[in-house]
Amino acid sequence: MTGVETLAVASGVLGLALLAAMALTSSGIAALSEAPRNRVAALAERGDRRALHARAVLDRQAESVLALRLARRLLLILTASLASVSGAVAFGPAGAAVGVLAALALQAIVAEALPRTAARAHPERVLLAIAPALALGLPALLPVVVRIEALLARLQAGLGRGGAAARRVRLERAEEVLRGAIEGHAAPDGSEREERAMLRSVLDLADVTVGKIMVHRNRVVALDLDQPPATLLEQALSSAHTRIPVYRGSRENIVGILHAKALLQALRRAGGRAENLAMAQIAARPWFIPDTTTLLDQLHAFRRRREHFAVVVDEYGVLMGIVTLEDILEEIVGDIAERHEFQVPGVRPQPDGAWLVDGTVTIRDLNREFGWRLPDGPAATIAGLVMHESRAIPDVGQVFVFHGLRFEVLRRKRNQVALLRVLRAAATR
Repeated sequence: MTGVETLAVASGVLGLALLAAMALTSSGIAALSEAPRNRVAALAERGDRRALHARAVLDRQAESVLALRLARRLLLILTASLASVSGAVAFGPAGAAVGVLAALALQAIVAEALPRTAARAHPERVLLAIAPALALGLPALLPVVVRIEALLARLQAGLGRGGAAARRVRLERAEEVLRGAIEGHAAPDGSEREERAMLRSVLDLADVTVGKIMVHRNRVVALDLDQPPATLLEQALSSAHTRIPVYRGSRENIVGILHAKALLQALRRAGGRAENLAMAQIAARPWFIPDTTTLLDQLHAFRRRREHFAVVVDEYGVLMGIVTLEDILEEIVGDIAERHEFQVPGVRPQPDGAWLVDGTVTIRDLNREFGWRLPDGPAATIAGLVMHESRAIPDVGQVFVFHGLRFEVLRRKRNQVALLRVLRAAATR
């Protein structure tokens, strides 16, 4: 065997070893994020040696993930360098580029996509299989990670941002650990799906704005103060709501919030004579908040002001909708109102498996009810999402397929999508 052939064989063996190591890091990162902690802990309590290693790694989940990411980057650099040198020796200068491209392609498929997919499909099994290797290799990397973080903290402190940056890193790590524990949670009665959703919602309060969960202005029940007091009294008492906005001239001009209890007390003082009621004086002052307020901030504000109702406006002061304390609580625990056959208002199931959905239904309500993964960043309502995806105001009869669902526009009111027929895209094949 010539020297070139020996070098080629050695390079190939070393390259396969590096790809295998990268596959280990990729599967380790995915398994650490997805593996159920409770089952790993139960196996460890029974003395399973692999589970003992896995539990030790999970106890330092955030540091372990950072160490694995560092190792993966170093292995990628080594693989690319080896491929470049091997390609140059075998094929000349042009072979270096070919070798690097081939190494990157193999890394993306063999050492990244396939291991990550397998780990996410069977996280517990994969974690137990690789836990001994992780427990052996991570102790060598963790000190490096700690020193790098300490160096970054000193640099940030030198720039005057160390305290806030360090606190942010600690909070992010704590949240990552909490989310990992939530995903690994299992209830004895099999109700973990609902409990996980509730716990996730608590962590998401600081990331979700009131604009995502508010009752849209098109669905807000409001009373016109220019009507006779007797008419207003009848409308208020026949409403299902205890707090009702009141306006003058235009529905955009909210001037007060009428509380059913205050209205009944005023009616008693007026001797039961509705015509003697001064509705404008009975109504409380409205509390306006921007639509960018986070749910966590608004929850604290509700507690601080001891109020349950706020009017949501955009940056120009235009009415967007209303939000209540109950809306935020329902974002955490689900629907707490009286249960009906179907949970989301504005959604009606059809015999063929489709749903008729009002355009004002929020994306978050649909995702929570059906387990869909529709993005709620571009728009808050399902109509807004269809308009965002289509890049136009769709006409009645138009059909769109995205995010695994088929959307058919059934009704439009001026420039608003009023009604949609939604069906899983797989069901249409």
